[in-house]
Amino acid sequence: MEEEKDLRYYAKVHSIESFGTVDGPGIRFVLFLQGCHLQCKYCHNRDTWDMNDGNYKSLDEIFNKILRYKNYIHPRGGVTITGGEPLLQVKFLIELFTKLKKEGIHTCIDTSGMVTLTDDIKKLLSLTDLVLLDIKHIDDEKCKDLVGRSNKTELEFARYLSDNNISMWIRQVIVPGYTDDEQDLLKLKDFISTLKTVQKIELLPYHNIGEFKWKKLGIKYSLEDVRQANNKDIKRAKKILGIEN
Repeated sequence: MEEEKDLRYYAKVHSIESFGTVDGPGIRFVLFLQGCHLQCKYCHNRDTWDMNDGNYKSLDEIFNKILRYKNYIHPRGGVTITGGEPLLQVKFLIELFTKLKKEGIHTCIDTSGMVTLTDDIKKLLSLTDLVLLDIKHIDDEKCKDLVGRSNKTELEFARYLSDNNISMWIRQVIVPGYTDDEQDLLKLKDFISTLKTVQKIELLPYHNIGEFKWKKLGIKYSLEDVRQANNKDIKRAKKILGIEN
């Protein structure tokens, strides 16, 4: 039986990437935390869902490892926490980000925002320089079908970021037949226009390179008959959303 840990000073970690270039600005130290409460049909990290998997790593171990890369990631890059859903381990992240801010290291969280805005979450966000907010689907019923949850909390989360002057990049995975409907994209455009702190919109093409993880776990991959998104799909979606680059 695994020893119970103080969750302020230990995190359940899935993996670490020392030189990430796609999860925020510059070169990033990317920490993938274990555990997720969503059931995204297109998830390419299916092995991150179970909170009982992964390995405990201490705050000092992670922080000291980050410091070894400080010369590479600072000042243009920083640290990005992703998952899984990193906000499930908020107490640990408060401690980590407090230490990172003292070092002047840029902090970023990649999240669905599908969490209750507790005092701990608000405290963590006050220590966060950038949020990569994954809007799963702008239509509530379609969102429930795609990821198993309502989108109401993530839209409230986006409004909180905007109202509290916290920078965000909006991300959405373009899944043919699921998230590429023109009316849905126009609705998403309207919603984003109400937010004051959106610095960038990223459209991520759906791919199935994580399908093998589902099969390895003995789980049917529900999008096995859905084609991967291509450049034409992304260009079309960008045009509808009014994205120039």
